[in-house]
Amino acid sequence: MTSPNRTPLQAPLSTPVFQILLSLVDGDAHGYALIQDIRRRTDGEVSLTASTLYAAVKRMLAAGWIAEVKKPANEDPRRRYYRITPAGRDAARVEAARLERLTVMARERRLLPGVRRAR
Repeated sequence: MTSPNRTPLQAPLSTPVFQILLSLVDGDAHGYALIQDIRRRTDGEVSLTASTLYAAVKRMLAAGWIAEVKKPANEDPRRRYYRITPAGRDAARVEAARLERLTVMARERRLLPGVRRAR
């Protein structure tokens, strides 16, 4: 159940939202680091602009999926750091399971390799 000032994001998650959550699973990060991590992890397939990133961050903050956290000492004061919350981790887990189910369906229909049917 969500609190009155939280707005749940709808499934399926957008690519930017899912990728941001994945980036934050390993630890806190600021916006530019998120953009770099996503570009690196996806071999450039997903390349977020600052406006796309911060629009998604704003929605995830409102939903309670991420939280702004204290910057490390001696860090650029303009940078804001974010951390995934338990609700955000749950949302990412649900989305990953949804994507896995879709992949299984695609393999069963032989759109992707990897499934051998029992005879």
